[in-house]
Amino acid sequence: MHTTMLKAKLHRVRVTHSELEYEGSCAIDGKLLDLSGIREYEQIQIYNVNNGERFTTYAIRAEEGSGTISVNGAAARLAAPNDIVIIAAYVGLSQAELLNYSPTLVYVDEHNRSTRVARSIPVQAA
Repeated sequence: MHTTMLKAKLHRVRVTHSELEYEGSCAIDGKLLDLSGIREYEQIQIYNVNNGERFTTYAIRAEEGSGTISVNGAAARLAAPNDIVIIAAYVGLSQAELLNYSPTLVYVDEHNRSTRVARSIPVQAA
């Protein structure tokens, strides 16, 4: 049996481009991909904080250090420049792999520069 777990999250990144005529995908600053462990062409989920849209696409590499988050193709209708989004990737793990597992969580500033990397989310208080 496998359980689907959060692999990586880019928390509250800002969309920099929305390219309707591009082939598709989401271009992500290469430094953020490397920090998060999200691979180029890996399936990702995007959750738009501004409008509530949630959609699936795949990651492609943008220039390292550029801060680029470009939502491309049909998905460009679901996210506009300056929207805040959460980008997540998931992985299926066996019960044995779950014992010592934790995701990679990347937090950024208003220019999509990493401010910290964590391995857990704080407990939500009531």
